[in-house]
Amino acid sequence: MLRLSKKADYALLALRHLAAPTSRENVSARELAESYDLPPELLAKVLQQLVRAGLLSSQQGIRGGYGLARPPLEISVADVINAIDGPMTVTACSESDQSCDQYTKCNIRDPLWKLKDRIVSALTATTVAELAADLSPAPEAIPVELVRR
Repeated sequence: MLRLSKKADYALLALRHLAAPTSRENVSARELAESYDLPPELLAKVLQQLVRAGLLSSQQGIRGGYGLARPPLEISVADVINAIDGPMTVTACSESDQSCDQYTKCNIRDPLWKLKDRIVSALTATTVAELAADLSPAPEAIPVELVRR
């Protein structure tokens, strides 16, 4: 099963919060942690990783906190995952690591790498802005008059 790490989940949650139209420009790590019942120390480390990756900016002081370093349309889900967990893989081996005993005989490696490329493409095409977009309300029902013949 493919799944994101807890740190990547927290990173996406924080970026979604910061990209929301109702969010202030800067939000403290403590406020984010309290809003989502996250461990403050772990979230602070995640936020610092996002700052180092250039996805967030940090401001100290009374009105300080964390904010997006780029517009949410320019930050992909893949950017966030790479910043937190490094390059995505679906197999234990990689193109640069051929140390597996089965590397030369493996018949699933190439198909799985192609699948990984498709997953990465989907994550690259999905932006933080999309995560933050509210679902549009369901269209109102239009009254229909039934006529008997």
